[in-house]
Amino acid sequence: MVRLHVKHGDESQFLLEAACGARLAELAPLVARIYNGRLKVQRLCAEMQELAEHGVYLPLNMQGLTDEQIEELKLKDEWAEKCVPSGGSVFKKDEIGRRNGHAPNEKMQQVIRKTIEEAKALISRKQVQANVCVNLEMVKDALDQLRGAVMIVYPMGLPPYDPVRMELEDKEDLAGTHAGLEVIEESEVQLWWAGKELKETKLLSDYVGRNEKTTIIVKIQKKGQGAPGREPLISHEEQKQMMLYYYKKQEELKKLEEDDDDSFLNAEWADSHALKRQFHGVKDIKWGPR
Repeated sequence: MVRLHVKHGDESQFLLEAACGARLAELAPLVARIYNGRLKVQRLCAEMQELAEHGVYLPLNMQGLTDEQIEELKLKDEWAEKCVPSGGSVFKKDEIGRRNGHAPNEKMQQVIRKTIEEAKALISRKQVQANVCVNLEMVKDALDQLRGAVMIVYPMGLPPYDPVRMELEDKEDLAGTHAGLEVIEESEVQLWWAGKELKETKLLSDYVGRNEKTTIIVKIQKKGQGAPGREPLISHEEQKQMMLYYYKKQEELKKLEEDDDDSFLNAEWADSHALKRQFHGVKDIKWGPR
């Protein structure tokens, strides 16, 4: 299997294994699904962290309003009484005013936080350093874990407008957001390797040959963005090591310059004529009166 090191820009995303004979028309959308799936897990984890700290989402017409304004406008959160966390809630006001402040108790918060950590670990960029490949099943597994945690803590469900529920039901609206710009639709995905676009009409082997043990760096981006920047000749880590090496060398040279003291030349052991005088018997001759 060929190992693809998928990057977006200069940032590593994940490792993926594919057969040499894989059709790029199928491989490119698969890479996009995994890439977008990882983004979805990250968005869901961020919203679930807020859910654990401040409870469910407020109706859009109540967000950002003070308690006095809500009372004056006679607004009511109809979902607040339905969406109560298991074991009761603990009030923790959301300073941003997006959530109702009725957070789960400490035990239920730990359920959410632990699940978030496990889900993030499954699709983390650190998997690249650990040489672990990520596939679509792992992304689905991470989403299922997060869905399970929400069901445990909120057995009665969440409001239909809560971002956590919308993400889990694939109804999220990312229009006009930075998160929306990060998503690469399958129909718009483009893969590049070694400055070449991997055409969907070809096979992977048309570019990398038949060696199943090959590892290549593939860059993912949207169509129409042109060729991505080439990989540097040396990695960032190698550059750091080289700079550290030259810095140490420079410090050693400075130390040698500071120690460049030739006063030792006056010492007896440094006299180049001492042996000659000893053979001639003229060593330690003192001139002057006794």
